[in-house]
Parts: sequence; structure tokens; C-alpha cells
Amino acid sequence: MLYGREHEQAAVDGLLAAAGDGRSGVLLLRGEAGIGKTALLDDAVARAGARFRVIRAAGVEYEAELPFAGLSMLLAPGLDRLDALPGPQRRALEAAFGLGDASTATADRLLVGLATLGLLAELASDRPLLCVVDDVQWLDRASLDALLLAARRLQAEGVALLLAARTEGGTSAERRLGLPELPVTALAEADATRLLADRAGPDLPAAARDRLLAEAAGNPLALTELPVPAGPQTDAAGGLPLTSRLLIAFHGQVTGLPSATQTLLLVAAAEESGELDVVLPAAAALGVGAEHLTPAEQSGLVTVTADRRIAFRHPLLRSAILQRAPHHQRLTVHRTIAEVLPEGDRRTWHLALAATAPDAALADALERTAVRAERRGGQGGAAAYERAARLTPDRDGATRRLVLAAEAATEEGDLARAEALADEAGGRTDSALAHALLDQVRATAHFWRGSYPTAYRLLLDAAGTGIERPHAARMLFQAFHAAWYAGEEAVVAVLDRLAALPLADDDPLAPLARHLPAAVLPALGRSAAAPPPVRETAEAARRAGAETPVDLVQLCGATLILGRDDETVELGGELVAEARAKGTVGVMPTLQFFLAEAELFHGRHADAEVTATEALALARDTGQHQWVSQLSALLALLAALDGRGDHCAELAATALATTGPQTAAPAAGHPWAVWALALLDLGQGRAGGAADRLQLLTTGPHRHHVGATRAVPDLVEAAVRLGTPDRAAEPYERFARWTAAADRPWAEALRLRCQALLGPDELAEPAYRAALDLHATAHRPFEHARTALLYGEWLRRNRRRSDARPHLHFALETFDRLAAHPWATRARTELSATGTPAPDTPAGPSAPLTPLTPQELQIARLAAQGLTNRDIAAQLFLSPRTVAHHLYKAYPKLGITSRTDLTTVL
Repeated sequence: MLYGREHEQAAVDGLLAAAGDGRSGVLLLRGEAGIGKTALLDDAVARAGARFRVIRAAGVEYEAELPFAGLSMLLAPGLDRLDALPGPQRRALEAAFGLGDASTATADRLLVGLATLGLLAELASDRPLLCVVDDVQWLDRASLDALLLAARRLQAEGVALLLAARTEGGTSAERRLGLPELPVTALAEADATRLLADRAGPDLPAAARDRLLAEAAGNPLALTELPVPAGPQTDAAGGLPLTSRLLIAFHGQVTGLPSATQTLLLVAAAEESGELDVVLPAAAALGVGAEHLTPAEQSGLVTVTADRRIAFRHPLLRSAILQRAPHHQRLTVHRTIAEVLPEGDRRTWHLALAATAPDAALADALERTAVRAERRGGQGGAAAYERAARLTPDRDGATRRLVLAAEAATEEGDLARAEALADEAGGRTDSALAHALLDQVRATAHFWRGSYPTAYRLLLDAAGTGIERPHAARMLFQAFHAAWYAGEEAVVAVLDRLAALPLADDDPLAPLARHLPAAVLPALGRSAAAPPPVRETAEAARRAGAETPVDLVQLCGATLILGRDDETVELGGELVAEARAKGTVGVMPTLQFFLAEAELFHGRHADAEVTATEALALARDTGQHQWVSQLSALLALLAALDGRGDHCAELAATALATTGPQTAAPAAGHPWAVWALALLDLGQGRAGGAADRLQLLTTGPHRHHVGATRAVPDLVEAAVRLGTPDRAAEPYERFARWTAAADRPWAEALRLRCQALLGPDELAEPAYRAALDLHATAHRPFEHARTALLYGEWLRRNRRRSDARPHLHFALETFDRLAAHPWATRARTELSATGTPAPDTPAGPSAPLTPLTPQELQIARLAAQGLTNRDIAAQLFLSPRTVAHHLYKAYPKLGITSRTDLTTVL
């Protein structure tokens, strides 16, 4: 029975009711130890009853370094449904759990999260699913990340995900999890009094009752577990925190049990899964039999579950048992557990916990565990490498493993740990390669904190320490990424070094190392040979063994820098499709950002929004702060184009506020966000605000960025409208040099438009007409329409109304078709000023698609191609039921009633 938890029970009931109706939901209960979270979870299971399938797991403090330990326990009931998952996701989960031949496979840990979503959806396919996870603060990091990713993508599967976490201790207490939270607080005095009366009976003396109520402070576990005080009130607790007093209370309860029972409980507490098939043989090796479990069951300290696991009455009880045991006894128990486990990571961990001296064989086994953790997508590699280093007898071997631990900690995002390990390893070795690798670790930490110049310098120096050329090339590629944010001169320095690096023709990075300087240096006004077509470089890299799509990401982005947007569309589309097929989810936000940029520049605004919206969800799911910022800013610009002012401002604010952990530098999406806000100003007639923003952008430290370069024509327009064309003079000269290097008709058309605006007026018309001729050769409808609008405005101001009307009509039709509402309004106003009434409502083939959200449009397009819901779900990393949900929402918006009508509408 629960006391005073009506509010929490109502929230849980709402979660269950929604799942019963097919809507998924997530709720995290958070509160101090003993406050009643576990009781609420148990109550939820009871309330779900037979209507729900229930799966449960709990984090265990002493298994927090064992990758996927918690997730494997949670999903064990669904492993017979693995075949229902898309191939990459199934293989990732099999690899994570070390199943069958997949034990040596490589798994993308992001795919494991998507596979978790898929398996939860499968388990909910015949009845709603209640998924309960207790003590989330002690979940291993790999399990927690997989669950969080799945939680953020739950939509219409009929899954209720109910979690509980302490407010202190463990990984989840150190960071917000981004889930809906419900705080579980102390009981009201009346409820606490009722609970105590039911526990202690009516004969409890008033003084003892009042003292216990005061000590418990509304904590239900304290009210039921703290000993009833006897005698006069004293400060027996010695000022200890409540959690410590509860541990002492549990100590007392365990101490009263037979010695053999205490030993068996210690084995159960040290064995992370509580499996009887492991606990009982280990206890038997210590001379304890199954019958010694009975006293603990009779006292209510433990129960044996239906799946043959020992469950403790409360997680604090497990902690109390482990803390009260002498150190030598814990070592013996871990060693005994290891002896009954088969060969594998769990056995190795228990042996490591039992080790008291260097052990070369055990250190080797721990390194193999670390390698498997990395291969399986887990996050225990750093801990395993570090522990292996501590157990390695020889100094050089220990140092090598410390370097590996530092690199693994960097991959896991534990930057402080990575730097500490790097410093320790660096003080133990004179190896140039080791120091270069450690500087790479430090550089990565500086990069994610926003210290771009420091990261760039560390990488540039590390690449020049005489290390092997392939290592140096990878460091220079990473240095290019840091230099892009550090400034134009840093970019040039990296590219010069990369161009001079003599890589063998059969090196996978050689084609990329030659292409990148050729593609970027001319855009920065430096001389370089013209780059070959990007497809030739990509194919050469593939033939040489480049890892695709990961190694080709920068190649895809570099094509944008010199204006080869058509190559970005082609290569970006290919690489995104390849990443989907392979399940290389982590690289998709980067690739899709580049692809969405190119789609935007081609005037395919709806396509760009679909691409960027999916990428933003993936970036958020995977914690890629840089791309959350960039993609939010790109979506802000798209919102500016169609006049969604509030949405644009909201997205821009998100982009500007989104940084990685401990980052002090401007957000990665800063240039795009500034451009977005400037375009919003320009579209709504606020030329002053637009000019102020764009002048800072196009003359500041990020002036070489793609968005800043492409924003120069907008600065020119805003400055001319203000009557201050000189503000755009220097950026225009740089833009003119860029268009010459780009050598693209559409780029020259934009330069000519700028020239027409800047004057002199007698040369404006030939410049406009030449620009329009060039626009006609390249399908970039938005910029084509903007040039036509400006030319029409110029003609009308020069009293040539009849000449202006065709250009204004063309601009209006194009803006309406693109749903670029502010620009359409401006064209409509100009057309009316010529004496010709303008149509009031948009018309065109894109009009019916307007009501669809980007995700609905993406799903509808795939369904129109004949893909099944399961196929679409596999492509978009959703569940089939979520796909069906979005389709049924799309039908009435499109004015249709079935899937077969989609091909006609789309």
C-alpha cells in the first residue's frame, strides 16, 4: 500500500492509459534514496496488470563499467524477436550482447539504441508494453545511452517507459537526461504518520513516534527500516545523513542472520545479475547451500523472481551488504564468482575486482575485453584499458594501455578522464608516436570545449613530429575541422601542410589529401590546381580502401566551399543512402547538413527542410552538439525564407545556445543563425537590421564559412536599400574573387546582380539582363526569382511599368511555388504598383504539400514509392507503428483516403 502518492500514481496512470491507446510515453521518477521510487514502480506494474506485457531491469553500482549489462537484462525477454529488426540493427544488438557469431562483429552504439527502439516496438505489437528501469543512476553508460535514444524516438508504439533515478550518485545524476521528470518528494506529515502507525502499531509511545518522524523526515524507507528508538532522545545518529543511517539499519538486519546466509547474500550482491545459476554454485564453492537462502527470504530481505533471480527488497540493501563485508571477503567472493562463470567479459571483470597484484595474463584479458567493448559499441573500453594498465607488470606495456584508455575515454566523451590519462601516460614515455596520439586526445578535448585555436595547434604540431604519414594525414584532417572554426589563416596553414604530405598512391587518404586543398584554397583566394570531379576522387578513395562513408565526409562538405553544389547533392545523396544501408548513424547528421545546404542553394526548400529535420533529430539523439547547432540554424534560415518569424527566432536561439560540454566559444551554428535572422529582417523590410548582422558576418572571423560567403548578395541588397553601399564594398570584392574561382554560371549571376545594385545606375540594366540569362541555365529558382524581382523593381522605379510586369509575374509565381511568403508579398506589392492586380492566393503543384510536417512528407514520399511501413521504418530509424501513425495523419491533410492515392498527389 502506498501513502500520499496520489499525484504520482495519477501521472503513472496517464502514462499507462496513453500506452493502452497506442501512444508511447516516458516518465522519469527522481528522488533521494528510499523516497519511494521503487514502490511506485512496483505499484505501476500492479496497476498495469495482465493488460500489459512487462519487462524490468535495474542498474547495479558494481556493474556500471560492464557495457550493456543493464540493457541485456531488460531486453532478454525479446531476444526471440530479433529477426524482426532491420539487418544492421539486429546485428548491432547481437554484437552488443555478444550473441553467436556476432561476438566478434563491429557494432555502432547508436544503432544499438535504434535496435532497442525496434525491439520495444516489437514487444508492444500484440499488447501494450510497460518497460520499468530502476536505479537508472547505476546503469552502465552504454545501456543508458541506448535507452535514452530509444526514449526520445518513441511515438506511437504503445510503450510506457517508466524509469527511476536518485538525485545523487551515478551517471544520470551528473547530467540532465532530457526526459520528462516527476520529482518524488517527502511524504506529508499526515501520510508519514499513517505509514508509521501501520508499521509500528498503536502502542508506539508518542515520544518514540515523534522522534522517528523527525529522523525520517518523510522518507518512507526510513519510516519502515530505521529502528524504533528506545529510551530518552539522544543524537545516536551522530549527525549522519539519512542514507547512511539507512545503511546502518540494513547492516543490523543482515547481522542477525546466520553466517552462511550472510555469505550467500554477499555473493548475490556481488554478482550483478542475481542469477541463481551463478549465485548458488559460487556460494557452494564457499561451503554454503541453497537452503541458507531461506532465512533471508523469511525476513523479507530478498525474494526469488519467476526468472530465477535473487531480488533485494531495496537497492540500498545490496549496497549495505557489500559495504559491511571485509575487503578480503569481497575479494574472495569475486574470485569465486569468476570461477563459476564461463570465459568472457563478466568473468574477466570479476577476476579484475579480485586482483591484488600485477597479473600479465589478466591484463591481456582485460585489453581483449576493452577491444570487444569498443567493437560492440559499448562505453566500457576506457575503464577496461585503464584497469589493464594498472595490472600490467612492464612499464612500456602499461603506458601503451594508458594511451589506449585515454583515446577510448575521448571516444566516450569523458574529456576530463581522457586528459588525466593522457597526462599520466605522457609522463611515462619518450615515444614520439605516443606523445602525438596523446596530443590528439588533448586536442579533441579542446575542440569540444570550443578552444579551436588550441586544438588546431596541438594537431598541427603532432602531425609534424615525424610520425608515420597515414597517422599525420588523419591528424591534419582533424586539424582542418578545428581550423575551420579557428580562422582563415589556420585553414590555409593546414591545407598547405596536407598538400605537401607525400602519401603513397595506395593510401586510402591520398585522394582526399590531394582533393581538399585543391577544392578549398581557391575559395580563400589562394592559388591551387583545379580539383578533379568529386566522383573521381571518391572512387579513387574507395579503390584504395577508404572507410565509407566516414572517410568521405569532409570531401562531401568541401565541394560546397568552392560552389560545386551539384556535386554535393550527388555525393551527399549517395553517402546518406550508404550510411542508412550500413547503419552508420553517427555520421548521418554531418552528411545530411551538407546535403540540406546544397538542396537549399538549389531552391529545393521543402527537400532541405525534410533532410535537415531528420538530421536534427538524429543529432539530438546522439548528443552531437555541433550539428544540433548547425542544423537548427539551417532550419531557422528556411523558416526565414517562408516568413515563419517566431519559428525562425526560436530555432536561431537554439542554435546560438547549443554548445558542447564546457564550451566557451560561439556555437558552431553562429554564422548560419546570423544569416537566418538577417534574411528574416530583409524579407520583412528591416534592411537596417539585416545590414548590421550581415556586415559583422561577412567581415568577421567566420567570413570564409559557406553561409557567410553566400550571404554577401543579401548584404549588398540591404546596404543599397539603406543608401550605404560602401558597407558592402569589401565583402563584394571578396565575393567577386570567389565567383571567379568557383566558375559557375549561377555564381556569376549573383555577382552581376550585386553589380547591378551597386551601380552606376546606367550599367544596372545590362548587368540584370546578363544575370537573368545565366540564371536560365541553372535551375536555382529562388535566386532567379530574386534577381527578377530586383530587376522589376528597378524598371518600375524608372517608370517602365510594362517592362517590369513580366519579371514581377515570374518572381511572384516562383515565390508562391516555393512558399517564400515574404518575398511573394513584396513581389505582389510591386506588381500591383505597376497597375496590374496581383493574384491573392498561391497556386501550383506544391500547394497540397504545405500542410504536411517534414516527417510526414518524408514518410508519404517513401510510401508513394511503394515501400512498406517496415521498409520506411528501417530507412528512417522509426518503428512501423509510428510510420503508420504519420501516414494516417497525412491522408486527410492531402485530401486522400488511402495509400494508393499517394502517387497521384505526390
